[in-house]
Parts: sequence; C-alpha cells; structure tokens
Amino acid sequence: MTQPPQQQTHPGTEAAMDPLADHGQDTYRGSGRLEGKATVITGGDSGIGRAVALAFAREGADVLIAYLEEHEDARATAQLVEDAGRTAVLVSGDVAEPEHCQQIVDRAVDAFGRIDVLVNNAAYQMARQSLAEIPDWEWDHTLATNLSATFRLTRASVPHMAPGSSIINTTSIQEDQPTPMLLPYAATKAAITNLTANLAQLLGPEGIRVNSVAPGPIWTPLIPATMPSEAVESFGDNTPLGRPGQPAEVAPPYVLLASDEGSYLSGSHIAVTGGKPVF
Repeated sequence: MTQPPQQQTHPGTEAAMDPLADHGQDTYRGSGRLEGKATVITGGDSGIGRAVALAFAREGADVLIAYLEEHEDARATAQLVEDAGRTAVLVSGDVAEPEHCQQIVDRAVDAFGRIDVLVNNAAYQMARQSLAEIPDWEWDHTLATNLSATFRLTRASVPHMAPGSSIINTTSIQEDQPTPMLLPYAATKAAITNLTANLAQLLGPEGIRVNSVAPGPIWTPLIPATMPSEAVESFGDNTPLGRPGQPAEVAPPYVLLASDEGSYLSGSHIAVTGGKPVF
C-alpha cells in the first residue's frame, strides 16, 4: 500500500484518509470467543480502536466506545457493533481529565453491571522537529492522555472486575525504537510498557490479567493528523514487510488477550510491527 502526501486537522477522521483504512468489516469472522463479555475501549471511534470494537462485537462482546469528539466516526463504529447484534455505548470526552476517566467507568457499570475487559487505547501525539518546539502544555497533555489516563481508568475499573477479567494496554513500537520527532509520545509508550509489567504482578493475585500490544506502523487517522505530509507518504516503508499495517491486522491479538483462551497470558507484550523487532 502507498499513500499520497496528506494532512488532516487533529484528531483526524476516517473518511478523509487516502486510502481508507481496513478495519475488518469485510473479513473478520467471529466465533463466540468473547460471548457476553462487557468491554470498554478508549479511543474506540477510529483506527485500532474501531477494529478492536468490531472484532470484539463479532466475537460476542458488548462494547463501550470512549472517544474524544469525533462523533461521526464514533457513530459509525457503534453501527458496526450493533450490526453484529451487540450493545454499543458511546461516551464522548477527554481522558486527559481525571473526572472523565471515572465517568467512563461509571457509564460502563451502569450499562453492563461490570467490566470484563478494559482496553486502554486512547492516545495523543504530535510531530515536532526540535526539542524547543515542544511546548509545556503538549508535554503535559501527552502524558495525561496516554499514561495518566491508563492508570486512572485501570484504578477505577478494577473494583468492577472479577477474576478472569483482562486489561489490555496499547503501547507502540515507539517504546523501543523512538522517533525523535515523537519524543513525548514515545516516552509515554515506554512508560506504559513498564506500567503493564507492574500491574500484571500487582493484580495477578486478584485474577486480573494485564497485557500490552505494541503496534506500529499502522495506518490510522492519527498519522495524517499529526505528521508532516512527506512522512505520511513514506509511512511504513521501512518495515521488513515494506508497508504500514492495517487496523484489522492489529485486532486479533486483542481478541486473544481478552478471551479465556489467554487465561495464562499476563505481563505479556505482543508486537504487531511488520517485522520490526521490539525487545
């Protein structure tokens, strides 16, 4: 796949992408692996979050889709969930705000009575060419969105999770192979990997599994919305597979980690990087 130079206003939309991303609409076939599970996905409106929501629903899960302000994308994702015969709940707001993290959990408990799977996927990034270009607010906002929200959502969800529940954190190839122009984002992803390893040990005695998925490079609206157009054009070219991945290609590890088939997987770290090693 090749993509022409392009840029969008942050946070970007699916409809403006060229080419459109593949979320598995025409290919993903469920087999009941998540039947009846109550799931929460942050950043669930588009990109990896949409692909995971679609896969979860087709595997039998109900899905709360937490998102920032991309209402059209969120409604489209909810429709995919409902087309699979499952319940979709939409919650809009900024996970960088501590009170909104609690609101997401409260809404999930109101809708489902519990939380079986939490996917911490919402993220912010912005490309900057030099250290001097990174303003204080952007550093703080990136940490609040990517790292602090993961902590707060996890802390708020655990009281509503029974043994056998699963927490899945989205990290990135940037944790191990940081791109200088994504310094704050890469730093948060490395921290989330460490946080995941700690949580797996801390929550293991409660029977709650904690794992992470490290994607990259994946073709999502975040790319044209946060990177220079010339970087978008070459995005993914440096992988052994020679192309960026599609969101649909990232969703299956989330299904495994959410399902009872992953019952002894905790503290695991699954790389989906087109052949680029992550250690």
